[in-house]
Amino acid sequence: MTGIRGTLRRTRWRIGAAAGVVTALATGFALATTGTAQAAAGCQVTYAVGGQWQGGFSANVTVKNLGDAVNGWRLTWTFPSGQRVTQAWNATVTASGADVTATDVGYNAVIATNATASFGFNGSWSGTNTAPTSFALNGVACTGATAPPPTTPPPTTPPPATDAMTAVAAMQPGWNLGNSLDAVGPDETAWGNPRITPELLDNVRAQGFKSIRIPVTWSAHTGGAPNHTIAAAYLNRVKEVVDWALADGFYVMINIHHDSWQWINTMPTDRAGVLTKYNAIWTQLATTFRGSSPKLVFESVNEPQFTGSSGDAQNATLLNELNTSFHRIVRASGGNNANRLLVLPTLHTSSEQARLDELRSTFTALNDPFLIATVHFYGYWPFSVNVAGGTRFDATVQKDLTDSFDRVHDTFVARGIPVIIGEYGLLGFDRHTGTIQQGEKLKFFEFLGHYARSKKLTTMLWDNGQHFHRTGFTWQDPELFGQIKSSWTTRSGTASADQVFSARASAITSKTLTLNLNGTSFVGLRQGSTDLVRGTDYMVSGDQLTLTAAALTRLHGNRAYGVNATLHARFSAGVPWRINVVTYDRPVLADATGTTGAFALPAQFRGDQLATMEAKYADGSNAGPHNWTSYKEFDVTFAPDYAGNRIVLKPEFFAEVNDGAPVTLTFHFWSGERVTYRVARSGGTVTGTAG
Repeated sequence: MTGIRGTLRRTRWRIGAAAGVVTALATGFALATTGTAQAAAGCQVTYAVGGQWQGGFSANVTVKNLGDAVNGWRLTWTFPSGQRVTQAWNATVTASGADVTATDVGYNAVIATNATASFGFNGSWSGTNTAPTSFALNGVACTGATAPPPTTPPPTTPPPATDAMTAVAAMQPGWNLGNSLDAVGPDETAWGNPRITPELLDNVRAQGFKSIRIPVTWSAHTGGAPNHTIAAAYLNRVKEVVDWALADGFYVMINIHHDSWQWINTMPTDRAGVLTKYNAIWTQLATTFRGSSPKLVFESVNEPQFTGSSGDAQNATLLNELNTSFHRIVRASGGNNANRLLVLPTLHTSSEQARLDELRSTFTALNDPFLIATVHFYGYWPFSVNVAGGTRFDATVQKDLTDSFDRVHDTFVARGIPVIIGEYGLLGFDRHTGTIQQGEKLKFFEFLGHYARSKKLTTMLWDNGQHFHRTGFTWQDPELFGQIKSSWTTRSGTASADQVFSARASAITSKTLTLNLNGTSFVGLRQGSTDLVRGTDYMVSGDQLTLTAAALTRLHGNRAYGVNATLHARFSAGVPWRINVVTYDRPVLADATGTTGAFALPAQFRGDQLATMEAKYADGSNAGPHNWTSYKEFDVTFAPDYAGNRIVLKPEFFAEVNDGAPVTLTFHFWSGERVTYRVARSGGTVTGTAG
């Protein structure tokens, strides 16, 4: 997959009243970190009493990482006056007498260099409330300085030579360095991403990823027949990046990537030419990397496909020939390649049963214990791109996922063959992650992580730059990554929605959400650091969570349009579920004129958010692209512009609208409101009418 998809786009993104004591401490510690050398370690802890009352107090603790990025922390201290922690947030806090231990809660386990992690608690005291002045992190006492790195390098743990299943399990979770070395163009910046740096890989490793897939497109960097020599500068650059990643401790996967649709796809009509070039590339790669760490993994080809073939039988024959030739070349090259883990894909990396069976036949014939199967997964297509009304993570979307993972597990994993989901995500994420509504996408990724774990599938997140910022080293959508990361180890509770709407034009009434406990138990509702009161602010009956009218009246405040308050439903495991309390009124649209190349209708959203759009002609037939459905594709045919107070109808929509045939648009909003609008195209001119 690629963010610049074009030809590849598939039809299948309390603070207390008084300021209290503040104690700042420099703390040395040793943690699992990343880097080519041993990690420097050190931190600063700020302990602040934010409010104190008779017998009780609240405190906040901030840990600033002064050393290399860390993943996983445990802070310990002893209360000098016998205080006790009664309630905590953003950390799990336990105590034995006056000795206290606070540990991360998964989603805040990573602390990058000079970044912080914070948690808070309420406590009790009697007599005095003296602040603790000594802390330890992960068992190492505070020293007040950055600890020097150890002189002994850490042991390496290459994959056991006889156990591919164990190695693939150790690769979980994985991340794709997409749209860089796989870019079709003169260099790795051709598709808009910056040059890869060691710092990028260090920071990816610090997020908790154990493996990295580095897609590589070779077509622009190979010479002519018969040798098809790879340009030395490019091959050296690929090796440089691979070596950085290996030094960071990653399992690393490299492949032949977009060549699959650039020239390998012509194999039905140019079998000899394609094989010659394909074999030449793998011969050079096998020679270059045969001395590399066993943690380097080769993938024969990305998303294999064939143009102009006679059908499934020929496709299977051609792919088997590629996979078999790849296997022969690598094994014959010697060195670590004799037992290197090799990844073989299905046709299109599809999880359809026929495609899985074809690949299994190849595995049977090769009879090699160091082989791995791979497929890709981007979800049920209407939901994945938000088309045909696929706005919600519903039973259909879930079944598509479970059916796919079940087939892969039963065909391979149950037979002792490990599987990597080499790419996963949502197709609508190609440009950004806003195509699918936030809460619905969070539920998708929560379930995907859980079900992949249950089926022993290693997953590699597709990231073409829309997720992890490659120079700022932050997540574009931290809430999304928090949910993904939590799903690697546990389940999280969710709910039927992450928004509660109250119309400003109406009286405020109670609102009910259905909780999806997912094996957890409901703990409570919190606004910031303040717990809402069960029985007064909300009620729980089975899986029904009801916010009372009185609580909503307080939360809505002056009832300005938009989000008035944010709550978090907390569960016994996983990340909290955010609930926005929103004031809205029915959106108002206005007349407009424009062209098929540039048309936008004025929109007063009035706190609401657009979910989808229908388009129909006067006779009731469907208008616009994908005319088998009235619901058009979000962000491809239309898109809300909240900052600009307008809804844009894109050229792709009008390209398939009949000239002179008025179209009625129905805009569906997340509040449940539906607003109609009419557009008429006359040549290149478009007229829009509200009402």
